[in-house]
Parts: sequence; structure tokens; C-alpha cells
Amino acid sequence: MFERIDTMCLTVSNVEKASNWYQNVLGLTVSFSGEGYRVLSVGNSSVPLTIEEGNTDSDSNNSYPIFFTKDIKEAHENLNSQGVQIDQLHNDGVNNFFDFYDLDGNKMQVCFFE
Repeated sequence: MFERIDTMCLTVSNVEKASNWYQNVLGLTVSFSGEGYRVLSVGNSSVPLTIEEGNTDSDSNNSYPIFFTKDIKEAHENLNSQGVQIDQLHNDGVNNFFDFYDLDGNKMQVCFFE
């Protein structure tokens, strides 16, 4: 029935401002620009991130993307040095990970595993 995850969608309060943040801070690139939304490419991944302008006051949207990195400490330090709100590094015995948040408080996660 399903072949792959096509995208992750996050609601942002200002799509232009958010798009600039995702590009400048996370290094994503715009692969498609539509009215009120942007589709952003994440490295060489086939799964893009879509940001859509809308109401960010709702706590009902609990979805978030998880980004994989080969150097979790470098990613953590890089985001921290740019003033991004980040949580501490965790290890659950298999995965190393940390959460971070965009300008609208959307939770995202970075992970590394062997």
C-alpha cells in the first residue's frame, strides 16, 4: 500500500520567516514554493520537510521530524552556537539524540545510531 514517507509537515506562523530560518540555520533548500507553504529538501534524503503557514497555538499537532546525523555532538554544538533552543544529549542504549525547537516552538529531533 505505502512505498515511503513523502514528507513531514509542520505548521509555522510566518512561512517566509520560517523558510529563511530553516535554510540559514539548518541548511535546508527550497525545492518547491507554493502559496503559504514551502517544501524543503533535507540533504540527500528523499523525504522533504513541508512547512505550512497556519495557527501555531494548537497543542494538537504532535508530529515532528527526526533528522539523522553522523556527528551528533557537532550538530548539537552547531545549533547551540546559533542560539537555537536545544535540549541535552541523551542515549537510550541504542540511539543518541536530542530535541530542538524552531522559531514557533515546533519540536524536532536529531539522532545517531550505529
